[in-house]
Amino acid sequence: MLKKSKNRFGNLGYIFKVMFARKVVIFGSIIIGVFFLIAVAAPWLAPYDPLEQNLRATLQPPSRIHLLGTDELGRDTLSRLIYGARISLLVAIVVVIIAGGSGTIMGLIAGYFGGLTNTIIMRITDALMALPPIVLMLAISAVIGGGLKSILFSVGIVLAPTYCRLMCGQILTLKQSDFIIAANVLGANDVRIIIRHLLPNAFPPLIVLLTINLGTAIMFEATLSFLGIGIKPPTPSWGSMVMEGYRFLVKNPLISFAPGIAISLLVLGFNLVGDGLRDALDPRLRGTI
Repeated sequence: MLKKSKNRFGNLGYIFKVMFARKVVIFGSIIIGVFFLIAVAAPWLAPYDPLEQNLRATLQPPSRIHLLGTDELGRDTLSRLIYGARISLLVAIVVVIIAGGSGTIMGLIAGYFGGLTNTIIMRITDALMALPPIVLMLAISAVIGGGLKSILFSVGIVLAPTYCRLMCGQILTLKQSDFIIAANVLGANDVRIIIRHLLPNAFPPLIVLLTINLGTAIMFEATLSFLGIGIKPPTPSWGSMVMEGYRFLVKNPLISFAPGIAISLLVLGFNLVGDGLRDALDPRLRGTI
């Protein structure tokens, strides 16, 4: 009887212990946790309705009434910043699901079946990766229009090729392993080999990429919103807040600075956690900080 292939995840408890032994990973986890709490508790934390306008109090500086001031329409900057966390985290999670799912499936098929299938899939992947991400996202958004669905689709397409190439490389390596050869000899079908043996052993690097790409997705969403083809007004989005506030940097810089700092912190948090997870899964890359 064929023994179950060894899972590269190893001991999850040990992995988390190694991860959180580094102070920067703890710091990154705290940042992510705080933003998730802010997004979930936005209706209770926001002092005002983020869409409520007060044209008598436009571009107000920070005060007791408005801690971060107001924008050009008199909307409370802090409230919009809090609700903007929801959009950024929603985009990040949905995009990595779309990109990770589609890219992983294509990489599995290309790596396992090889031949013409591999050639077609990988040439499509190469073509997508040859284009600058911002150009590809702008082209897709121009075709299907702006808005949340456009962002999810365009950013998902831009990030999918990285998962495809990574998974294909993993599968090509694992296919030569003894336990895969033994499974073939014993008559295991393709679906069983892929799901029970290949996918679990190829997944750890994908987890690291998923974690890091959460921050990348947030930056892409902010970029598209800044360019005016992302989240449509008046929905609060960090990228659109930066775009709306850059004209008032002298009078009220917090309109742009506050969401810009929030974007930087959240992306930093995801990158730190992703680096820590990578180090825990690959001892050769383990840091000391």
